[in-house]
Amino acid sequence: MARFSYKMQSILNIKYKLETQAKTAFGIAQAALSAQEDKLLAVQERQERYEQKAKELMCGHLDFPEIKFSRQAVLAIKEVVKEQVLAVHLAQRNVEAARQKLNEVMTERKTHEILREKAFDEFKKEVEAEESKAIDELVSYKGAEKKKEGAA
Repeated sequence: MARFSYKMQSILNIKYKLETQAKTAFGIAQAALSAQEDKLLAVQERQERYEQKAKELMCGHLDFPEIKFSRQAVLAIKEVVKEQVLAVHLAQRNVEAARQKLNEVMTERKTHEILREKAFDEFKKEVEAEESKAIDELVSYKGAEKKKEGAA
């Protein structure tokens, strides 16, 4: 029996490797997003602590240099929060880009798998046709031999 050989198997193998790489890149992008989100939460918690300290300084004995320092710290941490929000948005865009790339690569791989399946189906039909032809020839040959035996 003939053996099936897909002519574009090397391309399909490359598609599998590209998909693996895209999955890895997507995972890295998601990990980076998670890290940026965690960092944002930490900065926001620090901002809340600074704001709480500023409120406490306004209630008790008024220490103007300390109040001024506290306000500056609150303003500075607000800038850090803005920068971190931007970093999170950038990480989200990177994740989305990685997701789109992964989808494209998966679609290409699936397309090649479908082509491989169609090629295999055609191969199977050809083999079945050859087997059917061989069986018909064998039956015809045996039928002719029986007629010769019966005539003799």
